[in-house]
Amino acid sequence: MLVLSRKRNESVIINDNIVVTVVDVRGEKVRIGIEAPRDVTVHRQEVLDAILSEKLKFSENPSEESSGSVVI
Repeated sequence: MLVLSRKRNESVIINDNIVVTVVDVRGEKVRIGIEAPRDVTVHRQEVLDAILSEKLKFSENPSEESSGSVVI
């Protein structure tokens, strides 16, 4: 893991086409902005975990209908 220090309005560039910018810092919370091409999926970790959990649950029992949850 690469660990960097950035101040408000400073950015990190990933692969020449993804820009991660520190938008605001308040106490222990940091707001970031992410600019990425439309074909790049960006999720918060807890959202991705929920999606993968739902996908796994569905693949283990495909006869159950998804209860309106998003499955990729």
